Amino acid sequence: MAFPWPEAGSPLDDVITPMPVIDEDRLAANITRAQAYMDQHGLAFRPHIKTHKIPAVARQQIAAGATGINCQKLTEAEAFADAGFQDILITYNLLGAARIQRLQALNARLARLQVVADSAVTADGLVAAFVADRPLTVLVECDTGGGRCGVQTPEAAAELAARIAAAPGLRFGGLLTYPAAGGAARVEAFLRDTMALLAARGLDCPVRSNGGSPDLWKAHLVPSATEHRAGTYVYNDRSMVRAGECGRGDLAMHVLATVVSRPTPTRAVLDAGSKALTSDLLGFADHGEIEELPGARIVSLSEEHAVVDLTGCTAPLPGVGARVRVIPNHTCVISNLFDRMVFHRNGVVTRVEEVAARGTVW
Repeated sequence: MAFPWPEAGSPLDDVITPMPVIDEDRLAANITRAQAYMDQHGLAFRPHIKTHKIPAVARQQIAAGATGINCQKLTEAEAFADAGFQDILITYNLLGAARIQRLQALNARLARLQVVADSAVTADGLVAAFVADRPLTVLVECDTGGGRCGVQTPEAAAELAARIAAAPGLRFGGLLTYPAAGGAARVEAFLRDTMALLAARGLDCPVRSNGGSPDLWKAHLVPSATEHRAGTYVYNDRSMVRAGECGRGDLAMHVLATVVSRPTPTRAVLDAGSKALTSDLLGFADHGEIEELPGARIVSLSEEHAVVDLTGCTAPLPGVGARVRVIPNHTCVISNLFDRMVFHRNGVVTRVEEVAARGTVW
């Protein structure tokens, strides 16, 4: 494989930096553990592939028992359809003639495609494009406390569901939400109340899709849900450790970096800047945690440099050329920064996978 990508069998220590690397055993364990939890509680599991964007990883998730996949954008779904996936949920309001035309083509080639809507405008844009002999399944997105997209009340959800159900080319598929962490009781109440309103209208609600890695292990607290969606769990990250959703031994992704400068006794500079590490802080005061340098802080990022404050470091200080592993604040963004991802086991590269859905933001 051409530079900079290593061959399988190469020592991880020889991999050029900056480079995100995935621990095969931790990856597999994360997939197995999450699927076992869903199976235990009778929930269908639909992993969100925005975290990895790699068909081979999604195949591991399907092989473990996932019912299908969740994509965030239309072009992301197209990339996975091209890779052979046949059960896809797109959790984004799709607007505009260009997108709807491509959505028609995608619906024609998949065994099961579902999309969402949270307004009459979105739903009506779909009505004109789909016909009864090849209908499109639409879920009503509900805001149950996440404060992002979604209808605001059960009454609004039932009204939009009826509008969708009345359209010959659409099929009302159910309800979907992406709630705030710790919001299980509010999700359950919203789903339960909406289901009652739908039943009064004679509308079936086969899918009640709940979501999020932050509440992955609390999915059973929403008994009205039929499925759960999560993405970050597959790699995990610093924010998930802080939230108590995983331990440090569950962190499958690190970003390898090299110390390229030590301009002062208390400063180091890494070769992993904003083009290799996410600028997402997610409530942290710094840009990732360095495994080998406890107490050190990545205090700023420029495009190709990470500035590290070593003042509080409790480990031997690194010299120029030292290699370190950075735990990213947010793994999902890292995946969209690289064309390929390097996987390893016991310090040896096992494979390099194309990030097939990188840049699919439309």
